[in-house]
Amino acid sequence: MQKGNVKVLLVYPEYPSTFWSYKYALRYFGKKALYPPLGLPTVAAMLPKEWRKKLVDMSMETLRDDDLRWADYVFISAMVAQRKSVHEVIERCRKLQVKIVAGGPLFTSDPETFAAVDHLVLNEAEITLPPFLSDLDKGCAKHIYSSPEWPDLSQTLLPSWELIDFRKYASLSIQYSRGCPFDCEFCDVVLLNGNRPRTKSRAQILAELDALYNRGWRGSVFFVDDNFIGNKRKLKTEILPAVIEWMRQRKFPFSFSTQVSINLADDEELMRLMAGAGFRAVFVGIESPNEESLIEADKVPNLERDLLGCVKKIHNHGMEVLGGFVVGFDSDPPSIFESQIDFIQKSGIVTAMVSLLIAPRGTRLYQRLKKENRIVGDISGDNTDCTTNLIPRMGYKTLLDGYKNMIHNIYSPKPYYERCKILLTDYKSQRTGAPRLQLVYLTALLKSIWFLGVKGEGRKYYWKLLAWTLLRRPNSFWYAVYLQFTGAHFHQVAEGYAKTPILELKP
Repeated sequence: MQKGNVKVLLVYPEYPSTFWSYKYALRYFGKKALYPPLGLPTVAAMLPKEWRKKLVDMSMETLRDDDLRWADYVFISAMVAQRKSVHEVIERCRKLQVKIVAGGPLFTSDPETFAAVDHLVLNEAEITLPPFLSDLDKGCAKHIYSSPEWPDLSQTLLPSWELIDFRKYASLSIQYSRGCPFDCEFCDVVLLNGNRPRTKSRAQILAELDALYNRGWRGSVFFVDDNFIGNKRKLKTEILPAVIEWMRQRKFPFSFSTQVSINLADDEELMRLMAGAGFRAVFVGIESPNEESLIEADKVPNLERDLLGCVKKIHNHGMEVLGGFVVGFDSDPPSIFESQIDFIQKSGIVTAMVSLLIAPRGTRLYQRLKKENRIVGDISGDNTDCTTNLIPRMGYKTLLDGYKNMIHNIYSPKPYYERCKILLTDYKSQRTGAPRLQLVYLTALLKSIWFLGVKGEGRKYYWKLLAWTLLRRPNSFWYAVYLQFTGAHFHQVAEGYAKTPILELKP
């Protein structure tokens, strides 16, 4: 096969409708999906330039048999939540006799399941993809390529964004670092990306921002880092000052979000710099207000601190906290569900992702519970779908009943809108530059008036929040409208959870 004639189809399998899909909110803005895949465009940049490449994101477009027949190789990357779609894509490729190359978190964590894949390129592509490509060129490519090494991110190339239609997405993504300095018992980040945060250079980050800007993007950008503040010193001395200057020169075209640990609240300088750079939201794994549960999980940064005060402090610095919460720890008391509800309401965390405790394969939690004969299979990859792969000490029925009650409580209209008011009161915006009023926002507002303000179950709370915002926080009006959209999504997702049956779990 001649190099120039190689045709590669990069496939991102369908991502199920979940808490984080924002499926019901995106329709107000006419968007197909929240984020484009980041891994596949990055891998595409590493392939020979003369190869012909196409990308299909199945979350927003149909994968046709003609696409598969066109390709010499189908490259698949996926998260665990995409497992069902992955198997369907593999089956279609096998029927059409198209060779498959697969990598990413799903395949790296469970390669034995995918014997039907021709070539598994596991771990991080900066190390394992080059030897695969070399062997492929020689006609001797192996079934599996893996490595225990963690690559220097200076090797990471700019993604091939020309393969992506930006207009169909609500936000774009870039990556600054991989890895997390902490090792929580239930988390598989250290297995996939290591304990020592590895970072890109200032020049790389600015080049990635330029790439998005020069292709016309204006809007939200998500830093997909495991823990953005894993290396605080470099952020404060190199990266954030450079991003602030870049944003100022271009009149703040982006707003940023990312994932951090709660110890961000300990660093006033870092919070000021992040807000000044345009960070508007941070996801924080709070997990539990119960100290014994945090000790059990080895959630070191959350121990012996005023978690509620930390959330308020981050809000006061102009960054909304999106909170992760977990129920089902062995140390959880019977009152844990009410304690979680109380904490979430008082915190003003509007986006509260509550999940049952799960044990990803290979984690310390998985290994401990395996010895106790309490593992009941694999995780679904969606930690908010009312499933778990472990036998909880409190009993599954008790856990699921309590979980459903939590979700119903926090995402019913009245408590949700109450949290919106708390957030809007605490949130001290550091926004620089006037917000861009676009036609899409006006259209979305009109849709919200009809679907939420006229037809919606919580319509009286909808109008109360808009009126309260106009009187008390007029500068936050569009923010309040956005919160209404996300609330509609969460409410519909919660309604689906209520129908989940209670199953008997056996090891």
